[in-house]
Amino acid sequence: MPAIQAALPGIQSIERRNMNIWEDDAVRSAVVKTQRRRLLISGLLTEACVSFPVLSALAEGYEVFVVGDACGGLTMASHELALRRMEAAGARMTSWIQVLLELQRDWTRHETYDGCRAIVESNAGGYGSTPSAQHLAIGSTRSMCHPLN
Repeated sequence: MPAIQAALPGIQSIERRNMNIWEDDAVRSAVVKTQRRRLLISGLLTEACVSFPVLSALAEGYEVFVVGDACGGLTMASHELALRRMEAAGARMTSWIQVLLELQRDWTRHETYDGCRAIVESNAGGYGSTPSAQHLAIGSTRSMCHPLN
């Protein structure tokens, strides 16, 4: 995946042939070597290449987050069912924008602001910077406010 390699040039990809990366010694060893117990997983074929390692890692006590909208399935129904299966087993669901914003944490983090904002503008329509998004936010806020009597 050239875009990921460009963003993370120091990370070496690992070739694998099986659907469950958790069963690949090189991949599993690389994960174990990090000594991290929290995993963030996305990928293609939600029903196999995502769900199999998620279920395996959960069974070994890892905390697993699945970036559901950064996964793809054969059909929308099978994708949703696979997400539900992983969630029922203990995986936590999240979205790409949630991950990005948790990493950014605050727009005052100037060293990553431009890159983060560019991703949001390219993929999420500007994150509330358009007049229609601002109007919607103002309208929603007004509907939550009640005058004191």
